[in-house]
Amino acid sequence: MELQKTFSDNDLETIVEEAAIYMCACPGQVASEIRGLRSLIRYERECIQSGKTPNSVHETIEASAREAHSLMEACLERVLEIEGWDRKTLKMPAGLRKLRDDLLNESD
Repeated sequence: MELQKTFSDNDLETIVEEAAIYMCACPGQVASEIRGLRSLIRYERECIQSGKTPNSVHETIEASAREAHSLMEACLERVLEIEGWDRKTLKMPAGLRKLRDDLLNESD
């Protein structure tokens, strides 16, 4: 079964990088968790296809990971909307960049 994705793997990498550059870790954390869930789903699919262990365990884990993936993608979509990220370029809004710059200047 194909995993439904709102964000491509490249999109997630861009969000993680953008969040790291501008010290806004939350969207990057969510994107990282989505990548982890995708890895878990792939792993469980491989276990199911190998047929070496009872599939019911792997199917249960995969189904839960898929559900979590869907929830976390919806969460990331909402977070980007709330913060005002550009959905085409996945760039953080200027206001958050300014906030980061102001915080850095305060520490000088």
